Amino acid sequence: MGVLTAVLFAGAASAAEVPASFDAKNCKADYPKASLMNEEQGTVSMSFLVSAGGDVKDSKLDKSSGFKNLDKAAIKSLSACKFKPGSKDGAPAETWAKVDYAWKLD
Repeated sequence: MGVLTAVLFAGAASAAEVPASFDAKNCKADYPKASLMNEEQGTVSMSFLVSAGGDVKDSKLDKSSGFKNLDKAAIKSLSACKFKPGSKDGAPAETWAKVDYAWKLD
């Protein structure tokens, strides 16, 4: 089972910009079978470009878990999730959201 942590960075954003976010309880990735068999674990750091409507428009891998299958599964699954749109000057806007997804075997 993976553990999801949303990491929000406002350092590069203006004070009037709020990054997109999402509900981790309703957004999860299934552990890849090959990764389970090989007992692979690690944390994937990603960024998602979220539209003003809450849909993912683009994604990028910021830091690998060390396992390609885990990285691909996290990006694919989380890209399909609905995010809460970010805002600029109080209005919904396209913004980037940084997300860490930790794959841990129980």
